[in-house]
Amino acid sequence: MPFLASHSGATPWLTLIGLGEDGFEALSRQAQRAIADAEVIMGGRRHLALIEGRSRAEQQPWPSPYAQAMPALQSHAGRKVVVLASGDPFFFGAGTQIVAHFGREALTVVPGRSCLTAACARLGWSVQDVSVVSLCGRAISRLVPHLQPGARLLLLSADETTPADVAAFLTERGCGQSRLHLLEALDGPDQRLRSLRACEAMPEPVARLNMVAVEIVAGAEARLLPLSSGLPDHFFEHDGQITKQEIRAVTLSALAPHPGQILWDLGAGSGSVGIEWMLRHPANRTFAVERDAARVARIWRNAEALGVPELHVEQHALPCVLPGFVAPHAVFVGGGVGVPGLLETGWSALRPGGRMVANAVTLEGEQRLFQAFQAWGGALSRIGVERLGPIGHVFGFRPAMTVTQYQAVKT
Repeated sequence: MPFLASHSGATPWLTLIGLGEDGFEALSRQAQRAIADAEVIMGGRRHLALIEGRSRAEQQPWPSPYAQAMPALQSHAGRKVVVLASGDPFFFGAGTQIVAHFGREALTVVPGRSCLTAACARLGWSVQDVSVVSLCGRAISRLVPHLQPGARLLLLSADETTPADVAAFLTERGCGQSRLHLLEALDGPDQRLRSLRACEAMPEPVARLNMVAVEIVAGAEARLLPLSSGLPDHFFEHDGQITKQEIRAVTLSALAPHPGQILWDLGAGSGSVGIEWMLRHPANRTFAVERDAARVARIWRNAEALGVPELHVEQHALPCVLPGFVAPHAVFVGGGVGVPGLLETGWSALRPGGRMVANAVTLEGEQRLFQAFQAWGGALSRIGVERLGPIGHVFGFRPAMTVTQYQAVKT
C-alpha cells in the first residue's frame, strides 16, 4: 500500500493509519505492524475499539475539545505514536491538520480506502462524477449550489439526524423526487444500504455513522441556481439597493475571480456581488461591509438562502479601519463611491496584482472614479441597459440609469 514518509533523512515518529469499519484484519501488514509496535495509540473511541487486543500500547481517545488534540500528540513526540483515522486521513480527515502542525517529515502515512470510494463501489457510481459535501458542523444550505439536474452528491453526515434534514431540505427546494441512498456503517458487520425518495418517510432507526448519496431530480418548480454569473434580481432579498443582474454579470467578469481568492465588498447593499463571488468557487471568500443594520441582516439571509453561509459581513460606516479582514485579492465598491477616502481604503488594502472594480451612477461618483483613474490608471467604461416595459397599451424599452465602471490592477 502506498505511503508517505520522510524525505529529509529524519526518522518519522508518528504513523497515521486509515482504518475502516472492517477493522484490524483488513489493514495492510505495514499498518498492523505499526499498531503492534506502537507505544501510544490515539484515535476516536470507535477506532480504538476496532483494534482492541491488538496492541499493548497506551491508548488515548481524542481529547475534548478537539483543539487539545495537537498539544496532546506533541507531548508524545519522539515516541512510537500511531494515530487512527477514518479511511483516507487526507479526505476530510485529520491528516491535513497533523501535517500542518508537525511537518511531513514527522509522519509515515498508511491511508485506507476513502468513504467516497467505498460508497461509489456500493452504488456503481463513477467517482469522478460525484460531488462531495461535508455537513459535519456545517450548514445544510451549503447544498444549494450543488442542486443541479442529474447531479450525484455524496454527503458526509454529522449524525443520525442528517439524512432526515437532507430529505426535508430537498423536498422544500422542489427536489422531493430525488433519490437518496442511506449508507450506514460501511464495511462493518452492521453495514446497511437503503434507498428512498426525499419526499418519503425516513426509515428508522438510522445509524449515527452514515453517509447520504443523492441523485438530484428537479421538479418543474425547483429552485435551482444557474451556473452563470448575474443571477436574476428576484433571487435576492433587497430594498432596491442591489447591483442589477446585467451590471452584476459585467462586474463579476471585471473582478475576475480565481479559486481561493478573497473579495472585499464595500457598501455591500444586498450582498449580491459578494455572494456571487463565493458561488464561483467553493474556496472563495467574501468580507462585506454595510452601514445599515437592516441591510446587514438581509445580506446574512441572502448568503444563507443562496448556499454561502460563510460570507463574513460587518456593520460599519465607511471609510474605517478593518483590522479583522484578510487582505483582499479584489475589492468591489458598489455603494458610496463618492464618500471621501472610500476608494483609497480599498486600494491600500489590495494585494499586489489585485483588482479594484467600482460602479457609480451619479456625477459625483463619476468624478471620484475619474480621479482614481488619474491616480492609479486602469480603465473607465459606461454600461447602459434598456428593459422592455408597458407604455400605456403598447410596449417600449426604458433605459436604466447608466453605470460608470472603473477597473484597475494594483502593481
